[in-house]
Amino acid sequence: MKLSGSTLLRRVARTALFAAPALLLSACMVGPDFSRPAAPASRHYDLQAERSLAAGRVDGALHIAPDRAPTDDWWAVFGSPKLDQLMRQAVAGNLDLDAADATIAQANEAVAAAGGALWPQVDVAAQDGRQHAGRGSTATRYAIGPQVSFDFDLFGGNRRRIEAQAALAELQRHRFDAAYLTVTGDVARQAILLASARAQMDALDELLADDRRNLELVRSAERYGSATQVDVALAQSQLAQDETLLPPLAQQRDTARHALSVLAGKGPADWTPPDFALSDFVLPADLPLTLPSELARRRPDILEAEAELHAASAAIGVATADLYPHLQLSASLSRAGPGAATLWGVAGALTAPIFHGGTLKANRRGAVDAYQASFAIYRQTVIRSLGQVADLLQAIHHDNEEYSAQQRALDAAGTGLRMSQAGYRAGETGLLQVLDAQRAYQRARIGQLRAKTAQYLDTAQLSVALGGHSDSALARRMARDNE
Repeated sequence: MKLSGSTLLRRVARTALFAAPALLLSACMVGPDFSRPAAPASRHYDLQAERSLAAGRVDGALHIAPDRAPTDDWWAVFGSPKLDQLMRQAVAGNLDLDAADATIAQANEAVAAAGGALWPQVDVAAQDGRQHAGRGSTATRYAIGPQVSFDFDLFGGNRRRIEAQAALAELQRHRFDAAYLTVTGDVARQAILLASARAQMDALDELLADDRRNLELVRSAERYGSATQVDVALAQSQLAQDETLLPPLAQQRDTARHALSVLAGKGPADWTPPDFALSDFVLPADLPLTLPSELARRRPDILEAEAELHAASAAIGVATADLYPHLQLSASLSRAGPGAATLWGVAGALTAPIFHGGTLKANRRGAVDAYQASFAIYRQTVIRSLGQVADLLQAIHHDNEEYSAQQRALDAAGTGLRMSQAGYRAGETGLLQVLDAQRAYQRARIGQLRAKTAQYLDTAQLSVALGGHSDSALARRMARDNE
């Protein structure tokens, strides 16, 4: 039976199309198959800090709950509906997360583009030109028709390229998780700093009021001869020194407001975040703390390094496949004129490298070296992460110590103030002593507020450092986009 060119081309294309999956499955894949690195064997970050934070509960002190992971909405531990609402606004509107979304989509398209190499490639080709036919005559020659080609990928080079692109797409998803944790951590930090600045400014206002009353009393005493100009100068100096504390706190407040606007994707002049007070937050009864082995499967920066390691492993396979033969099938059909003759052709091509000046082997050795570098980076990322969590556990341990000391100082200042007030009512002490006691109390109050702020900030940092996924964030962003 004689087949026409077009029928033959269709059969070749159909055969290649349906044979492709079977051929790919039967073909081997050279190069290493990736396996995840082993998780850290250690069960602790800093044994001394963990023991201290797991010990008996003390009022105002933070306590850890070992082998428990934070939730995606980790800030819920602060029990602040206002903070939760602001977080949702920031996650929905943050432009860094928008960029990360688009980068994930781009990476997914790169995977799809690489996957196209596993299927027959169909193109159309056309030619047109003038040809000298001899004896002064010329003729127009043209040809047009489809072309089909298929790479059998005998040793898996194309599949390894797809594997590498898929690993890089996974890397971008982990970068989104990292951006999510960074954004939510920054929102919590700025909200806490805003609340802390307001609380300290309130305490400072009362301290300055005491300074001014103290100055007026000293001036009055100086007029009646019971105080000297030196006493007046000292009172003025104290007031001036305390007044210098106010501008930095105002700057902290305003900077936090501006930062929250930017995190929500708004200009500071276009949107004002809610005001926060320290009373809007509560310290959690227990701080979640995952095991190091779990940390290696949760932290986005570790998972990023793992995805890069996977891509480097696949690159070894690509470089290895280049050392082996390539088999390709091609077919073409065209109508050529003048005369409209039909031309067709089917060909199989086998190419095997013989001599490339050492390029192919050097490429493979370089891919192995790149894998070793990625593996070292992965291990360093894990170790650095363990160190960061250990630092935060020690910071929280010392926060507890500082808060306890500041609370004792506040209690002592409160006792001294009450005794001075009682002595003044009984006529045993002067008003100046009462004002000094009030000043000491307000200073102790500011110290206690700063210690409480450190506890809130380090709690937030620990939750971020323990890592997590952003599935809830992605869901909210998708819901926003569909509105």
